[in-house]
Amino acid sequence: MVDGWLHRIQALVLPPSCILCGDRGQQPLLDLCFGCAADLPANAGACARCAAPLPVEPAGCLECGRCMTRPPAFDRAVVPHLYGYPLDRIIQMFKYHGALAFGRVLGTLLARHLQAGANARRAPQALIPVPLHPARHRERGFNQALELARPVSEMLDIRIDDGLCRRVRDTRDQTELDARERRKNIRRAFALTRDPVVEHVALIDDVLTTGSTTAELARTLKRAGVKTVEVWAVARAVDGTGRPIQRQVN
Repeated sequence: MVDGWLHRIQALVLPPSCILCGDRGQQPLLDLCFGCAADLPANAGACARCAAPLPVEPAGCLECGRCMTRPPAFDRAVVPHLYGYPLDRIIQMFKYHGALAFGRVLGTLLARHLQAGANARRAPQALIPVPLHPARHRERGFNQALELARPVSEMLDIRIDDGLCRRVRDTRDQTELDARERRKNIRRAFALTRDPVVEHVALIDDVLTTGSTTAELARTLKRAGVKTVEVWAVARAVDGTGRPIQRQVN
């Protein structure tokens, strides 16, 4: 309650500005203007299982060929945007330069998308931010997945459980690896600190690339008895490398 009033007072005294262009921010995303928010690449017509964009927008829930032949360990992915300009800039500033305000924008974007489709699905019982290894956490100073989970938890009224899972192997940076190397690199990288008391969870992350990390964490949770694991991420990288999608110029 106090934080809410402080934010309102701050908005009156120091009107928020767009983190991309500097113009005045607009409701409901105070840190983005309408123009820049409209420029964020939407992930429309995606696979219902892994959120990879499909060649044509499906009329209903449709899975891509890869998911039909080799389904991932998680049951569903919700990813509202593609990893391209200008969203890639926001994610990079947040993740690698400690711009936590950018994380609030990203988490709010994800939460708003989830709210819009809330009636079409059963809500998970807990949000699990994908954990960092302690060494990586010390180096970065924060877990970007946990920061993204905060506005999602607040807006959807779902608790965060950031103590259930831990990363027990300090793996190589996944952005350096191809899909096969990613799967090998992340194998058995996670462990649980206790038996889960929930059956349905959502994993929170910034970018879903090949899905190797979230699939390995989903397998770890399912071996412990969790029945349904969703993945909620801000952006989908479609080429399997994590490189930004280049904007096409008409």
